[in-house]
Amino acid sequence: MNTFYGIIPARYDSTRFPGKPLAAIGKKPMIQWVYENSAKASMLNTVCVATDDNRIENTVQEFGGRVVMTSIAHPSGTDRVFEAAEKIIPTGTDLASCVIINIQGDEPFINPDIIDQLCRMFERKEVQIATLVRDFDNDRDISSATTIKVALNKNNEALYFSRSQIPFIRSNELRDKHTLFPFKQHIGIYAYRYSVLEKITTLEPSSLEKAESLEQLRWLENGYKIHVTHTKYTGHSVDLPEDIDDLKILFPQHF
Repeated sequence: MNTFYGIIPARYDSTRFPGKPLAAIGKKPMIQWVYENSAKASMLNTVCVATDDNRIENTVQEFGGRVVMTSIAHPSGTDRVFEAAEKIIPTGTDLASCVIINIQGDEPFINPDIIDQLCRMFERKEVQIATLVRDFDNDRDISSATTIKVALNKNNEALYFSRSQIPFIRSNELRDKHTLFPFKQHIGIYAYRYSVLEKITTLEPSSLEKAESLEQLRWLENGYKIHVTHTKYTGHSVDLPEDIDDLKILFPQHF
């Protein structure tokens, strides 16, 4: 039987939005919203924030959440998540049964159902890494470099992730692109078996990863399979301060 650990990596020194985890969303800091909504996932055994900043640590402790301090030297959130997993998994635990969910710390109104959806994928023993996709419903997002596109094989395994449009539609039909092909948008939440997470954090950055600035390409380039499941969920992450204004329109009940 699997045990599921939800870990939320949280940095204070974001280049585009310093202090983002502590930004006020209504009457709560963002990290509290993420934590409390993640904790509603019925399949998670534990939820924990992983940070390198005492201000975030203190805030999580104040609202009664679990938090661990991690190194300031981690090159990615994945590395921070693995260090936290090492610290929170009890000694003597069968690591083969441990699955780690990497929950983005900038999505305050994450739906806990998608976390449970990811967890259920690990009922299949062959699943090493899992993530989510949704269908695009407009051409604007397909053309945007900030929305990540995914090409899948027949087994719903990722072939490639890109900031570019994949595939390229070589058609002269005067219709919207998303009506010509079922383009897939990546939803940025991952789950990994502990043993796989341990290994992928030792890999060197790959050429494709550097080209696209997408860490998951490192895993694909090294032969790891990323299993994908579909959702209708549309994430609403906060990248810039003005994104909070969008949340006020989408979720007025929380403001």
